[in-house]
Amino acid sequence: MIHIFAQTDNGGSGVMEFLTSTAVQGLNILGNLFLFVIGVTLALFVIFFLIDILQTKDAIRRNFPVIGRFRSLFSNLGEFFRQYFFALDREEMPFNRAERDWINDVSKDGSNTEPFGSTRRLTPGAAIFANGMFPKLEEEYGPDDPLIIGPDCKRPYAPYSFFNVSAMSYGSLSQPAVRALSLGANLAGCWLNTGEGGLSPYHLEGNCDIVFQLGTAKFGARNHDGSLNVEKLVKLTSENPNVRMLELKLSQGAKPGKGGILPAEKVTAEIAEIRGIPEGEAAISPNRHVDAGTPEELLNLVHTMREATGLPVGIKFVVGNISHVEQLLIAIKARGMKSAPDFFTIDGGDGGTGAAPMPLMDNVGLTIREGLPAVDDLLRTYKLHERIRIIASGKLITPAEVAWAFAAGADFVNSARGFMFALGCIQAMKCNENTCPTGVTTHNKRLQRGLNPENKAVRVMNYCKNIRKEVEMIAHSCGVDHPRDLRRKHVLIVQDSGRSLPFSQVWGERPRLTGQSKEDA
Repeated sequence: MIHIFAQTDNGGSGVMEFLTSTAVQGLNILGNLFLFVIGVTLALFVIFFLIDILQTKDAIRRNFPVIGRFRSLFSNLGEFFRQYFFALDREEMPFNRAERDWINDVSKDGSNTEPFGSTRRLTPGAAIFANGMFPKLEEEYGPDDPLIIGPDCKRPYAPYSFFNVSAMSYGSLSQPAVRALSLGANLAGCWLNTGEGGLSPYHLEGNCDIVFQLGTAKFGARNHDGSLNVEKLVKLTSENPNVRMLELKLSQGAKPGKGGILPAEKVTAEIAEIRGIPEGEAAISPNRHVDAGTPEELLNLVHTMREATGLPVGIKFVVGNISHVEQLLIAIKARGMKSAPDFFTIDGGDGGTGAAPMPLMDNVGLTIREGLPAVDDLLRTYKLHERIRIIASGKLITPAEVAWAFAAGADFVNSARGFMFALGCIQAMKCNENTCPTGVTTHNKRLQRGLNPENKAVRVMNYCKNIRKEVEMIAHSCGVDHPRDLRRKHVLIVQDSGRSLPFSQVWGERPRLTGQSKEDA
């Protein structure tokens, strides 16, 4: 027994010696690693100190070497922390968390109800709807007849949906994002606008209705000098019967009065082929169409496109100097209805999905809140509102904003960023850097992997259908049958005093035409 205990005791001593030795070695390694880290840190500090104090471009880094670098770091991190930790639900710009969360919920076909009351602040300029005391029962609603665009065209168009996908080109959006929009638009029964980047195979993949947009560079149907190539346009529309309308873009919300910009890193070989431009070079469109510098030349171009293709042709623009719009309408009246565009797409001047210079986004062009009712008034004054349909576009992503647009004079509403949120956009503000973390606006294949077109197509469909459903709900609460029956009298605008005035008092009644009742105005 004594011999056994001695063996056990010796074994225990061996184990302790091994553990002690291992611990000492571990501490030595950690100590050496600590000294190595300290040495590397000091070396990097010296290197950055020398770089900062010798450079002349950044005054902060030159005056406060190394430490000054944290200013840039904290500025970049501030955007992240504000979005996720500090900004309240209704505070963020350009779209707040409450709006993004609502789109996310309805895109998943989840709940669209909220408990315990509204968190919206009714600031001056906010719109609220005047509900009716005796709204109709569901079985009392009248029929919703389709609204035809271009009834005199060889191939008129009667869209199924009053809410549709606005212009976003392949190039500014990624391939899986465009595919998802095309598949989702087909499921929702709405149209998809190609944007100015040409018609790609991914726009056509979902077999949805297509609005083919020609920007000032006329990608997809251009001559080398930027003028219209009629033969290319006819070939494109005849080979692709899903193209139902043509839109001639004069200006857009991101860059009113300035041509579109696609950064060089986004001009891949495929995009260059679709657009007909050199690969790897920035695609910068001219400020205007080279073959449309006057109202008469613009009407000539519209007429040529309609006659060649048989499709409805419209123009998209941001309202600035309203007298220019009036001059166009005067020219239309002088030439006759055959020269009139079939629709106007009115965009707001406060930015869009594309990257743009801040001076243009912040300071040029009227917002949709002013531009839309102004154009509606003009069309009614010149008795062109039945001939030229109005499509409203510009930050209209919620049911209330869409319903307001109908009350202000729209016949249809387009949305771009609403559908981007449906695709999974988190407003990371990286659209122009090719580093979009959700794969929506990047051509980085690794980042695109996270965007599954089939899955996101269902979200696109759900968003579109829920918007239509809830806009109809607002219309019904106001006592009318359908969204297009909404009038300015159904909208109240909050004033500085806190009181709300009818939209018709703020903007004036719609001009009444011969034979039109006051109720219709």
